[in-house]
Amino acid sequence: MVNGLLSGKRGIVFGVANNKSLAWACAQACAAQGASLMFNFLGAAQEKRLNDLMSEIPGAKAKNCDLGKDDDLEDFFKWIRSQWDSIDFVIHSVAYTDKECLKEPFIATTRQQFVSTMDISAFTLVAAAKHAAPLMRNGGSIISMSYYGAEKVIPNYNVMGVAKAALEACNRYLADDLGPQGIRVNSISAGPIRTLSSSAIPGMRNMLDYSQKFSPLRRNITGEDVARSALFLLSDLGSGVTGETLHVDCGYHVMGMFREEAQQAGETH
Repeated sequence: MVNGLLSGKRGIVFGVANNKSLAWACAQACAAQGASLMFNFLGAAQEKRLNDLMSEIPGAKAKNCDLGKDDDLEDFFKWIRSQWDSIDFVIHSVAYTDKECLKEPFIATTRQQFVSTMDISAFTLVAAAKHAAPLMRNGGSIISMSYYGAEKVIPNYNVMGVAKAALEACNRYLADDLGPQGIRVNSISAGPIRTLSSSAIPGMRNMLDYSQKFSPLRRNITGEDVARSALFLLSDLGSGVTGETLHVDCGYHVMGMFREEAQQAGETH
């Protein structure tokens, strides 16, 4: 890998929950490539975990910010402006829904659950981009984290799949809005991986087993896989890519039928 891809660049990372987070894998990769980083956290417990992690990254700082609250976002970016006069990239890895929404059928989703899931999991990208764009004085890159449940029905993913579909649509519209400023906006559709948020999804073990068994690469993704793709999109290597949803899922999304089923169908007919 080319060294120093992000040398001299400044970035904001939203959504690090712990050392298993995809956001943290991306942050580590960005720091290793020369980037300076700022983070958000929610509450004292997450602040402690994040402070422990940030000790690995020289100069990294963090501030409390709930992206679902306009006042918090205002305060956060006011703080960013007090630290830096410009930024180069934003990593958005923020999603949330009630656990009940991942257990009951999608049709059982309440209005409030739908609205809150869409707000945190999709609109926060728009809200963060609105604040970040004026600081991207020399262009920049914004990436968010999606999943294949945005495109196809995944059992138990339910309203999160709808929210991820909205996130990917926001990604495309933001790409068009911000393109004239030289700001690129892309999403990474990562395959299943064990994180704090994914552990809440019933049947996660089956998702991992299916992905490993039927994806063309015959394995599950790692945080490093996602981080390397993030580096491509955040650096000048991805200078001509915007409005894209990049699948980092070992090729799982290209499969139209599982191999064992196809073999059984051939024997039957």
